[in-house]
Amino acid sequence: MTALLFRDDAYLTTCQAQVVGVNDRGGIVLDRTVFYAAGGGQPGDTGHLKAADGTEIAIATTVKGDAPDEIVHVPASPEGLPEPGTPIEAEIDWAIRHRRMRIHTALHLLSCVLPYPVTGGQISDDYGRLDFDIDEPIAPKDELTDALNALVSGDHPVTSEWITDEALDANPGLVKTMSVKPPMGSGRVRLIRIGDIDLQPCGGTHVARTGEIGRVKIAKIENKGAKNRRVRVAFDEV
Repeated sequence: MTALLFRDDAYLTTCQAQVVGVNDRGGIVLDRTVFYAAGGGQPGDTGHLKAADGTEIAIATTVKGDAPDEIVHVPASPEGLPEPGTPIEAEIDWAIRHRRMRIHTALHLLSCVLPYPVTGGQISDDYGRLDFDIDEPIAPKDELTDALNALVSGDHPVTSEWITDEALDANPGLVKTMSVKPPMGSGRVRLIRIGDIDLQPCGGTHVARTGEIGRVKIAKIENKGAKNRRVRVAFDEV
C-alpha cells in the first residue's frame, strides 16, 4: 500500500519516500507518493525520482497497481532502476499537474451547468470533455460558456470529505457517472464539494477554489449517438 499524499494535498509537488519494490514490468512502487495514478479520466502524473547520489529516473506516467492503494511509477527507461529500500525524492511535473487540476475542477462545474447523467469523460493538459446522456436540445456554446464562467468566477471553495461505502449506496444521487463507478471497496469514499453547488465522489486532484481555474470556454459540442452529447471544455487563454 502506498500513502497517497496527493489525496490530502493536491499542491504537494515533492516528497521523501522509500522504494518498496520494482514489479515484473519495471514499475517502481514507493511507500508514499505525490504522483497521481491514472484513473477517472485523469492521466497519471509525470515527473522524476531522485536518489541521494543525484541519479534521476524520469517517470513517464503513473498507474494503479494490483493491490488497493498501490501506485506504480512507470519509468521512461528500463535502465538503472532502484533497489528496494533506496531512499528517494519524488517530484511531479507541477505545471502539467496544475493544468489538469484546473480542467478537472472545471468539468465538475460543467456537470452543474448540464445536470444530466455523465456517460464518460477525459482530462488532458489543455482541455477536458464530458459525455452526457441527453435526449433534448441544449443551449448553444456561448450560453454554456457564460454559465460555466459565472461558476468559475464565483470563486467557490473546493474541499474534500469522506463517507462510508454504505452511505454512498444509500445516496445514489451523489453519483453522476453512469459508466465509471466511484472508487469503492476500502470502506470509505472521497467526495469533492464545491461550495454549495456540487458534491460528488471523485478521487482526482482539484484546485482549492474555482477562481483558480481561470476563464474557460465550451470549445465543441458533438452528437455521439441518439442521446449522447460530447461537450469539450478548453482554457480560454489569450
